[in-house]
Amino acid sequence: MKFVDIKNDIAFRKIFGNEAKTEILISFLNAVLKLEGNKEIDWIEILNPYQLPRMAGSKTTILDVRARDKAGNFYIVEMQVTDRKGLDKRIVYYSAKGYASQLDSAEEYYKLKPVIFIGILNFEYLESPNYLSRHLILDAETKEHKLKDLEFSFIELPKFNKTQQELKTLVEKWIFFIKNAESLDIIPKNLDDKGLEIAYQQAERHTWTKKELEDYEYACMREGDEIARELFVEEKGAMRKQIEIAKKAIKKGFDNETIIDLTDLTIEQIEKLRNEKN
Repeated sequence: MKFVDIKNDIAFRKIFGNEAKTEILISFLNAVLKLEGNKEIDWIEILNPYQLPRMAGSKTTILDVRARDKAGNFYIVEMQVTDRKGLDKRIVYYSAKGYASQLDSAEEYYKLKPVIFIGILNFEYLESPNYLSRHLILDAETKEHKLKDLEFSFIELPKFNKTQQELKTLVEKWIFFIKNAESLDIIPKNLDDKGLEIAYQQAERHTWTKKELEDYEYACMREGDEIARELFVEEKGAMRKQIEIAKKAIKKGFDNETIIDLTDLTIEQIEKLRNEKN
């Protein structure tokens, strides 16, 4: 048995954006948002259901799953593999845009329904050591929660390190699934949840069509290329900084050994900079 990587664009949308298997998203939302009793979601409409890209290997234009429950509340569930400049602003803008777009100019504000954003991040983003955090609009002194219509939750996968044997709560089992499914050989026992069980079944590679697997593999390759490109840009920027430090050190008369300690450049690179100066 082999599972796909849930963090992949195609896999994430196929599993959580499946119109025929809405119990997957319902279970996930109830677990992450800790909804119980009469607050539990029992019905949901997926607003941007999963579809394969029109052209083989093309990039999907929307990498999140948006949904609405029976009460009219809106949910945005998004997977982010790498950190992006301005990510915080984009999340707030996207959520606020979804909130404002509910009304035409002539309609009343009381008709607006809450927008709840859940970001699944494959990198550490916040200072808190917690892998799951919830962010509300609160009074700075009294902590009164009067403005309730925008809410943000983040799951930081690198901070979640529990083993399969340590899993107790449903939210732990969901996060383990998202982070580790690709490395598993069998569906874990004692899932105790129909939605999560179906999610594992949907993640089995042998249940996918040839076209779906082709697009999945292409998305994996594209993601790897993007990460490699970002690393190259970072390394190039770091190299430029090291060279600038070395040039200043040369100008001040520092010896090669000192410059190596300061910059980690090689003796050949430093000598080349000295020759350029001359």
